[in-house]
Amino acid sequence: MNAPSRPSALAWVALGVVYVLWGSTYLGNRLVVTHFPPLFAAAARFLVGGALLGLIVLAVRGRRAFRMTWSQLGTTALAGLLLPAWGNGLVVVAQQHVASGLAAMLIASVPMWIVVLRALTGDAPRRATVGGVGLGVVGLAVLLLAGPSAGSGGVFGSAWWGPWLVVLAAVGWACGTFATTRLPAPSDPFALAAVQMLVGGAILAAGSAVAGDRPDLGAVAPEGWWAWAYLTVVVSVVAFSAYAYALAALPVSTVATYAYVNPVIAVLLGALVAGERFSAAQLVGGAVVLLAVVVVVAAERPRNRRGQLAPSTV
Repeated sequence: MNAPSRPSALAWVALGVVYVLWGSTYLGNRLVVTHFPPLFAAAARFLVGGALLGLIVLAVRGRRAFRMTWSQLGTTALAGLLLPAWGNGLVVVAQQHVASGLAAMLIASVPMWIVVLRALTGDAPRRATVGGVGLGVVGLAVLLLAGPSAGSGGVFGSAWWGPWLVVLAAVGWACGTFATTRLPAPSDPFALAAVQMLVGGAILAAGSAVAGDRPDLGAVAPEGWWAWAYLTVVVSVVAFSAYAYALAALPVSTVATYAYVNPVIAVLLGALVAGERFSAAQLVGGAVVLLAVVVVVAAERPRNRRGQLAPSTV
């Protein structure tokens, strides 16, 4: 009997890319919303990113990769609504008033919301998982009740509703992730991601039009364009490709560690680049949330099967 092959060094590099790029998403959002209306920027990001990824899939795998049944197409459209449109859309709106590091710590609660959804649909979680979720609720409560601290607000100052909007975004990400693992989905993850980004981008574009966004693109500073291009090309296309490769080559439980590594990177980048500062209560609350995610991921490790993860920051 042959011993299982060890993951290649490239697989670990891919996971490291996921750590850094998805961890930097929140700082990128902060820079973008200083120059563009948030819904407009997010819509353009996902429409362009989805189109680029779709062209790559067509060139590499051909049109067959996009063959979907009506039920698979419905799942993909639902994922587009819940992940890029609801999840990312609410985050970028909230980040006008929420520090990038705080947003990342709140989004880290996605694995816990998935456990709640599982419990509501009859999949009884383990005791350790329930304990981890309970611990996470305590951490979220501390984060939400701590209030803004000096220098930790968004680009337009702090607002009490900002953190709550991020939590609502996390619930959307969890619902989208849960749906794609329970409903019929396309077999090609890249085709799935491309179409869901296009659907999400179209929904965000409609929301931008309703909001009356009229950006003066000629007045946007180069920093704004670079940040938007980074999120569109590097994060949306490169990071997801690295995620898919890592998921195919490494255990799901290993790849799942991005859920608690990304917020740490986001906090560090926010502090070093944007000068964000956090109160002691916020740091304690964030640490409790991350500890809870570690407990949940570790408790669920034996149950994980390849393909059950979905990115929380596409």
